[in-house]
Amino acid sequence: MEWTDETIGRLRGLWDEGHSTAEIGRRLGFSKNAIVGKAHRLDLSARPSPIRRDVTEPEPARAEGTTLPPLPSDEIKTAERPPPELVVEPAPAAVEPPPPPPVRIVPPRPVVVAPPRLQAVPARPYGRIVTCCWPIGEPGTRSFHFCDDPSEPGKPYCGDHAKLAYVKVRDRREDAA
Repeated sequence: MEWTDETIGRLRGLWDEGHSTAEIGRRLGFSKNAIVGKAHRLDLSARPSPIRRDVTEPEPARAEGTTLPPLPSDEIKTAERPPPELVVEPAPAAVEPPPPPPVRIVPPRPVVVAPPRLQAVPARPYGRIVTCCWPIGEPGTRSFHFCDDPSEPGKPYCGDHAKLAYVKVRDRREDAA
């Protein structure tokens, strides 16, 4: 919508009546932000903030003291208990603690370090990939593993998997025919 002289006049009238910007927007068919912006550009009088309170406005009355219900007094608590002369506590039984268990001294076991297992892998210079890294199966399952066949020189895959991974780009002129 456009701001015509008629809508500007209606805006000024509704503003002077004290309607909210959202209400003026609903009545005129504009958004609240459009009303705020136009009122600012027209230099209309500022509205009091709904959040800020006027300093001269009195604070609302508050309840004095606590708002929680009173706790029961000690007299009520003691009335619910039986008199001390009626309370009979059992005499503590003379129980000896059980003897501690015997201490056994266990000699330390000898530590045996197994030699690391070496895998027979063909040697390649400069630490290049030597086995195929093609994933087989679904990751996260017990059957998941890698191909582990000897890889092609300079590639992470064996010959069969390299054929799948590296596809030659066809000439676009072949597709045009």
